[in-house]
Amino acid sequence: MSKQHELKYKKGIWILSIAIPIAVALLFLVRIPNVEPLDFLPPIYASINGVTALLLIIAYWAIINKKLILHERLMKISIFLSVVFLVMYVAYHMTSDPTPFGGSGNIKYFYYFILISHIILSIFIIPMVLVTYVRAITKMFVQHKKIAKITFPIWLYIAITGVIVYVMISPYYV
Repeated sequence: MSKQHELKYKKGIWILSIAIPIAVALLFLVRIPNVEPLDFLPPIYASINGVTALLLIIAYWAIINKKLILHERLMKISIFLSVVFLVMYVAYHMTSDPTPFGGSGNIKYFYYFILISHIILSIFIIPMVLVTYVRAITKMFVQHKKIAKITFPIWLYIAITGVIVYVMISPYYV
């Protein structure tokens, strides 16, 4: 890959990795007036997280078994689903008030541990997924494999904990 292509990808990765979390944080402060809350979205985007987790596991199996085309397709679908999740998540929060967790005792601490680790890792996974993807599409497979070994378990954790957070908070939705 030429230095010019490498620089172009690096710039794009940096821009997206900074812009997406900032945009999400800012959009959390926006409430669209006179719009019904999109209450139907949380189970849908939680399901998207679950499907993404499953696809990531199958993609891992595919690459281990040298099914490169299947792996590539599953990873592209996983990235697409993550974008769809993000759009739905922001849309829901722009139309709905935050839902406080109603549990108490140790379950509350567990919930907040899962939630906070999920949110923090969700910010850091953006550049990791983008770098991993760019290394694959530019056929830098040795470097791709190195970062994918780190990206995969973190992304899988985020997808699974997204479902767990939904299941734990769902009884408290209004």
